[in-house]
Amino acid sequence: MMNQSLDFQPELLQRFDISGPRYTSYPTADRMHSGFGSRDYAEELRRRAQRPFDPVSLYFHIPFCETLCYYCGCNKIPTKNHARSAPYLDSVEKELGLIASILQARLPVTQLHWGGGTPTFLNDDEAARLMDMTRAHFDLQPGGEFSIEIDPRKVDEKRVAHLGRLGFNRMSVGVQDFAPEVQQAVNRIQSVEETRLVIDAARANGFSSISLDLIYGLPFQNLDSFGRTLDQVLALSPDRLSLYSYAHLPHIFKPQRRINPEDLPSPEVKLGLLGLAIRRLEEAGYVYIGMDHFAKPDDELARAQRAGKLHRNFQGYSTQAELDLLAFGVSSISNVGNCYAQNAKTIDEYTEMLAFDKLPTARGVHLTPEDHLRRAAIQRLMCDFHLDLHALSAEYGVDAKATFAADLQRLKPLEEAGLVTREGAEGLHVHVTPQGRLLVRVVAMQFDGYLHQPREQLLQPRYSRVI
Repeated sequence: MMNQSLDFQPELLQRFDISGPRYTSYPTADRMHSGFGSRDYAEELRRRAQRPFDPVSLYFHIPFCETLCYYCGCNKIPTKNHARSAPYLDSVEKELGLIASILQARLPVTQLHWGGGTPTFLNDDEAARLMDMTRAHFDLQPGGEFSIEIDPRKVDEKRVAHLGRLGFNRMSVGVQDFAPEVQQAVNRIQSVEETRLVIDAARANGFSSISLDLIYGLPFQNLDSFGRTLDQVLALSPDRLSLYSYAHLPHIFKPQRRINPEDLPSPEVKLGLLGLAIRRLEEAGYVYIGMDHFAKPDDELARAQRAGKLHRNFQGYSTQAELDLLAFGVSSISNVGNCYAQNAKTIDEYTEMLAFDKLPTARGVHLTPEDHLRRAAIQRLMCDFHLDLHALSAEYGVDAKATFAADLQRLKPLEEAGLVTREGAEGLHVHVTPQGRLLVRVVAMQFDGYLHQPREQLLQPRYSRVI
């Protein structure tokens, strides 16, 4: 499969810029409910224990941040009190022990990720402790992908070297924008120099992939200033680059109330920022992976896409398809067997449940056979921009034409707009066109079995806009 190209058409993007899920999971996270709890997750883990040789992916959520970035929608706890991290690790250790007691085996791990918050809120000893705790219960495989999110304002060369010795070999670095006025408005002051220092140190210490994050749509951004940021970012030559759209949802994320809506770029300017970034990245040789991700042609993500082995999970795009994901820490979401399970969202509730030797599962959902079918369809659209409904139906033992009749009917306006084409005798091969790829979320929404239930349209504003 060839890497995907883009055809940037502002009129189409404006027309279809609706609210919709990001499809890091299906069913989407908002479908989880409190009727699913610790016992349900434990039962899924017991079933998973019957496959002790199949590898898994691990995620650890470190919620603490020293400073509050106003744009952030993550589950985080702003604090300068570093004494809070040690008791939090005590709770994570308890959770690890409970999970291990159910699994009854040191499962092999081929992917590991620390996210947050700010994982580097942990000091060197605490980071080593968490990695030791992990290795005590799981078998981290040689050649595995072990990544960590970095705030370059809080990390020096010595710290990066320590992380490399712990086993990390991939790094995600937040940038967002280098323009001083933008940084001031979102309370994230970060220089190019300190960012370069961390990236250089990572490469010197064996990190094989460096990813940078940018956000378009932030206050005071304009084409000139964002162009300068792109110049500075491309000079750092990251292996991957994520280009996120800022979603201003102050009714959901309270820190965003400190951002003045009048300082945000107009929809036309925001779209221009996206177009500028796409043009500059493609000129620099980056290939479009999907959604908001770009990568160098020789990066693992690009290679996985060409091989048709790209996957999507709660951390975004992944090279290893269908690994069970075990997530630890407050608010983290696991995907094991036939379920999604989310931990309690507050530290108090998380800690209290563990104190009673109870898995800290606050909510979740069991997947139905139809969920599995539609998850596979949405995965292929999001990762390949192509969906062979005939092959999918054969795999799942259903009648494609009957099962997806309503979905294909909903595709017709997208076909007429040029976002998708359908091929084959019954039009069961769906292709997302180059001009439709930035709107792949809209295409995927037509296969979402929940969005089209009665009254569901009234609930869609809980999602961010697709552009």
